[in-house]
Amino acid sequence: PARLLRTNTPRSHPNMAEKKGDKAADKRKALNVNIGILGHIDSGKTSLCKMLSTVTSTASMDKSKESQERGITLDLGFSSFSTDAPEHIKDVGYETIQWCLVDCPGHASLIRTVIGGAQIIDLCALVIDVNKGIQTQTAECMVVGEILANQLIVILNKVDMLPAEKRKKILDKVIKQLRVTFERTKFGAQLPFACVAAHPQDGSPPIGMDDLLSVLKANLAIPQRDPSGPFMFSYDHAFPIKGQGTVLTGTVLSGSVKPQMGIVVPQLGEAGKGKKVRSLQMFRQPVQEAIQGDRVAMCVAALDAKELERGIVLGEKFPVPVLDAIVCVVDKISYFKSTVTTKSKFHVTLGHQTVMATAYFFCPLTGCAAASSSGSKASEKAESTSTAKGASAAAKGS
Repeated sequence: PARLLRTNTPRSHPNMAEKKGDKAADKRKALNVNIGILGHIDSGKTSLCKMLSTVTSTASMDKSKESQERGITLDLGFSSFSTDAPEHIKDVGYETIQWCLVDCPGHASLIRTVIGGAQIIDLCALVIDVNKGIQTQTAECMVVGEILANQLIVILNKVDMLPAEKRKKILDKVIKQLRVTFERTKFGAQLPFACVAAHPQDGSPPIGMDDLLSVLKANLAIPQRDPSGPFMFSYDHAFPIKGQGTVLTGTVLSGSVKPQMGIVVPQLGEAGKGKKVRSLQMFRQPVQEAIQGDRVAMCVAALDAKELERGIVLGEKFPVPVLDAIVCVVDKISYFKSTVTTKSKFHVTLGHQTVMATAYFFCPLTGCAAASSSGSKASEKAESTSTAKGASAAAKGS
């Protein structure tokens, strides 16, 4: 449709390419926004992504063999589409928005996969089957969204299954009930709703897609995009290209990257040092730079894709130390009712990498009832913190 700006145009011949400076200027006229599509299994998340997307990545739409065999999403999927930018985005210099859809699995056992991808998300869209309401994983996604995102849009899907003559009345009632539920979250009762049918049962055209795009554009806050500072890249997919090297696809967490830039892959140890970026692509289009928030494919020579699955890539000028103990401030999730005690074991996740750690908590903050429900600090050695002020904890990888 005309409202979507198609971005999967054929690649130009090198002799017809624009100058690098012009490409960089054009690139910065588009703002990349990452939307996390969350929801209970079979709520229609992947169908919604398929309907909206004009460009898919190498990891999208349940492309894995196991996903296709089981008929469910088992990993994060990435696809995109572009629209004109709304006025408040144009005012800061962007002409278009490239929406990167992060299709998150809805099964309970895969919630860690969702958490691993949450740090790249600018805006969460919670998909709810209007006929079933809030289900088990819907509630879990609400918790994840509340912790890791500041913006949430609720999408009521499968509205085609409601009787046409009663549809508006039923939707008004459902939205009213859901607003009461969301009033207890940080998003409040007045968060935006969109009512759609991404894949109507009778094969008719989708319902409500124009309204959904309007809601997305109207409620988008300008995300932070800073090309300065240390380069950090979270990759979630790696595959070889014969004669070229290994392609790592992921999202720039901070800083920026350009071809020929030196990088380090920490998880490979010494073997991960001294690598260089050969080329960059954003959803099949060659680019000369990617900055914080961009979804990008990075071709790196002399890397073995078999040794890589998910992890972090850093700029060689800004090495990050490897730690076995940390000092940190922690908050207990209000939905978690069990007591959190010293020497408890926890999974600690950074990007897509997770390790087991032991936590040591001590005195609560002044005026707080218990350390388990307040902000806490963590210290490398518990015994050295007897004079520390505030709630604190020692977290040590086991």
